[in-house]
Amino acid sequence: MEKFVIEGGERLRGTVTIGGAKNAVLPVLAATLLKRGLYHVGNVPRLRDVTTMIGLLELLGAKIEWADEHRLAVDTTHAEGFEAPYDLVKEMRASVLVLGALVGGARRAVVSYPGGCAIGERPIDLHLRGLSLLGCDVGMHEGYVDVRADKLRGGTVYFDKSTVGGTENILMAAVLAKGETLIDNAAMEPEVVDLGVMLQRMGANIDGLGTPIIRIRGVKELSSCDYDVIPDRIETGTFMVAGGVTRGNVTIEGAMPEHQTALIEKLREAGMEIDVENGERGEKGVIHAAMSRKRPTAFDVKTAPYPGFATDMQAQATTLMCTAKGVSVVTETIFENRMMHAAELRRLGADITVVGNRAIVRGVKSLQGARVMATDLRASACLILAGLCAYGTTEVSRIYHIDRGYESIEKKLAQLGAKIERGKDEGMAS
Repeated sequence: MEKFVIEGGERLRGTVTIGGAKNAVLPVLAATLLKRGLYHVGNVPRLRDVTTMIGLLELLGAKIEWADEHRLAVDTTHAEGFEAPYDLVKEMRASVLVLGALVGGARRAVVSYPGGCAIGERPIDLHLRGLSLLGCDVGMHEGYVDVRADKLRGGTVYFDKSTVGGTENILMAAVLAKGETLIDNAAMEPEVVDLGVMLQRMGANIDGLGTPIIRIRGVKELSSCDYDVIPDRIETGTFMVAGGVTRGNVTIEGAMPEHQTALIEKLREAGMEIDVENGERGEKGVIHAAMSRKRPTAFDVKTAPYPGFATDMQAQATTLMCTAKGVSVVTETIFENRMMHAAELRRLGADITVVGNRAIVRGVKSLQGARVMATDLRASACLILAGLCAYGTTEVSRIYHIDRGYESIEKKLAQLGAKIERGKDEGMAS
């Protein structure tokens, strides 16, 4: 086990470059199973989840190697496997994204049913119902989902609840189905759009990306392609908040500001100065995030599917509220157990009361360093942010969570002036 040791109180200043989006690269890698061939995927972050997806694709028969620091060469020419085992799916729930790709490309998928998740229930029932509406035979045996698609055909799939993974799985299954597929109440997240753009580059016929209605007209053949994934909007948001909690001045390069509208609105409400330089024609841009020496102003947040306030930024926003003037309220509508970071923030001196899916945060003048424990990926980020603004030393244990979604976060923070080091956690079992 490793931990971060943080000496707080430093105002962050400087420039940081954002990496590729974890939640975009995973479905993009899965999509290489739709058409056997050679792909080059760029802007790939070096993350634990990416390593897990690489291992799964290799198990299915793909050959993968790093062409350079952030570019993968993926050869699925001989990827003839169709089973995603329990050991990999339990390590990363996003492994279920191979379900739609295998159904579309191999017409057969056997995938371990994912278990529980620390932040709440995340069932794949909607995914399976959608596949059945496309003519798939869906069965269950010994904890595995067995999907056969001998007569994959288009159809109308309505999601009762917006689901990112469900939308992505149906997209991948439908692009090679006979006829037209309509996804109603589709997820609109940028990562879903990014997958759709890659599929279009492969030859898919898709309309309506980024809207609640996506229309797919099945094609007979796809081709392999080269593709660079979008920047990570959650990493971008985390560094924006880092500028706020430390009352610093951070320039974020390689970002897509148009993906940050809801967050920017709330950070400005808190008193931050946010200046945006949009890239031309969807290219990357720059965000300047600064906070004067004054305390933030209290603000409220209610999470919602995109383009609403992202649940993956809820914990980080809560950290900014901890030292704000006044009372802030956080309402979590996506995951039922996503308030576990509140107890750890209280160890640093935060005044937080959790009632059901709501957290009432009464701002205090300052936080004090302490030993805390990360419970999930975004909780890890929020505790690091809290440690940066707390006086004294903060130790964050179980940081393997952070390595799932942030590449070398301690190095990027150190470039901005943070005093943070990674070390062995002698207090945790190895």
